[in-house]
Amino acid sequence: MSFDSVRAVVGTFGFIYKEGKWLSQYNKAKASVDIGKAEIKPAGDRWVRHKVISLKGTGSISGYKVTDELLQEVGVVAHSDKPSMRTELIFKLDDPEAFGAERIRLQNVMFDKIDLANWEHSKEIEEEWPFTFEGYELLDPIEES
Repeated sequence: MSFDSVRAVVGTFGFIYKEGKWLSQYNKAKASVDIGKAEIKPAGDRWVRHKVISLKGTGSISGYKVTDELLQEVGVVAHSDKPSMRTELIFKLDDPEAFGAERIRLQNVMFDKIDLANWEHSKEIEEEWPFTFEGYELLDPIEES
């Protein structure tokens, strides 16, 4: 099959959900898994082999500052006796011209940083929330029909 540019997925149709609630002000999402490997050097073989020993999920969401809802939620937890708030995020791409919608669920999301102030005169305020996560699930893959 030849490449059909109409089917290329565009981020314009990306959505971020936290605990089922659409975070409409956030327009950028990133998540990746770093694969930690150990080098195994067997006797009598010149090839260095590799064994997966760890997985580390990191990412961020960013967009426009509209409310302090996330700041209040993460900030309150940071000041409590149990500062390890865990939540889930679902990233959805639903380009109407693509082969379908993709949904990825990130598990045990923990935010890394709380920005209390980050603004400049005459500029819209954008905020970024970096996080780690411990597991993911591909809920809906994009597949050619």
